[in-house]
Amino acid sequence: MSVSYRQPGVVLTDRRFTVPLDHDDPAGETIELYAREVVASDRTGQDLPWLVYLQGGPGFGADRFVGRPAWLGRALKDYRVLLLDQRGTGASTPANRQTLPLRGGPAEQADYLTHFRADSIVRDCEAIRPAITGGAPWTVLGQSFGGFCTVAYLSLAPEGLSTALITGGLPSLDAHADDVYRAAYPRIERKVAAHYARYPQDVERARRIADHLLSHDVVLPGGYRLTVEAFQSLGILLGRGEGSHRLHFLLEDAFVSTPRGPELSDAFQEQVQSLLSYAGHPLYALVHEAIYGQDGRPTDWSAERVRAEFPRFDAAKALAGDEPLMFTGESVHPWTFDCDPALRPLRETAELLAARTDWRPLYDRARLAVNEVPVAAAVYHDDMYVDTDHSLTTARAIRGLRTWVTDEFEHDGVRAGGPRVLDRLLALARDEA
Repeated sequence: MSVSYRQPGVVLTDRRFTVPLDHDDPAGETIELYAREVVASDRTGQDLPWLVYLQGGPGFGADRFVGRPAWLGRALKDYRVLLLDQRGTGASTPANRQTLPLRGGPAEQADYLTHFRADSIVRDCEAIRPAITGGAPWTVLGQSFGGFCTVAYLSLAPEGLSTALITGGLPSLDAHADDVYRAAYPRIERKVAAHYARYPQDVERARRIADHLLSHDVVLPGGYRLTVEAFQSLGILLGRGEGSHRLHFLLEDAFVSTPRGPELSDAFQEQVQSLLSYAGHPLYALVHEAIYGQDGRPTDWSAERVRAEFPRFDAAKALAGDEPLMFTGESVHPWTFDCDPALRPLRETAELLAARTDWRPLYDRARLAVNEVPVAAAVYHDDMYVDTDHSLTTARAIRGLRTWVTDEFEHDGVRAGGPRVLDRLLALARDEA
């Protein structure tokens, strides 16, 4: 039964759907999907087209907006919006350390998680679309990994789409995870250099924290073991609009004086715990590299292996000399599952996923080459999370796709400049710009 309620300027309706775990076995096991319908409060009785929002990730539920912030207010001028918790996330059937043991051991858990990639998400959308739109195609707005899903949608079921809008999420159609990370680490270096140029005092602060972590065993209040590699991964902030400033404020008061000497402050540790913990989105860690699997090669902890090709990211070597500590970015490593108590029970499952070789292709070049769906994509220049060259190569492979390449925003442009970003994409898709 659907339940409706109000927030400032909007009416919300909770929707729940049952879909097959494996869409190739529709009579088999099922899972539940949750989605939140949003409509402007002054348009509740109107027959509006639908826009479904595919969140970035993988592994994050849809944004829990209050009212009409970011891009949502602009979307509600034209659409009813469906905020979908992709399978395994949010209020949909969860996949985490508490629930995955219901599947059995690590092998059964890994098999289960093979059904949580973009192709399954697209087929979920197609399974629920008739109940929502009466069968009419809808507009999709895909952010980051949601954009990957949108390109898979154009490949697998373009008949379900009236328009496709993509922000920071045009994937390579054929790159292996190794190719993704070989392109990523130089971008991360540039972001770190830009951060230190803005905040030169952070060079010494980051080195001091890293040096402390190399000589002390630090366990955060929630049980997260803060190693120097884990500390470096805070560089993921540098791909967001305000991320450099947030990192600076985090570093500036890291230490306090105690009877035992300088220690990392409780306030610093609490903030780091909230930034690094995967308790709220464990799927991100489990299937992050699997989203690039498309051929007979395993991903095999790609980010960890490729990192060794970039020695500047070796913290011990940097601290032995006078080099600045290099932060890292959007990557998952074997040690991630040792550090995080929300992931430790899933380490063997993650190993099995990293070794898997039977990933199916996610994108159909031939179908994309004859695409007839209006598509517009925002490509953020030097996006830390998604390679610009990969995105533009894919843009040229999708017939009729119009790109807006901008350096005004970082990867989170749809949130930071949402009304403007969505307005621009709609104008491009409608051939009004």
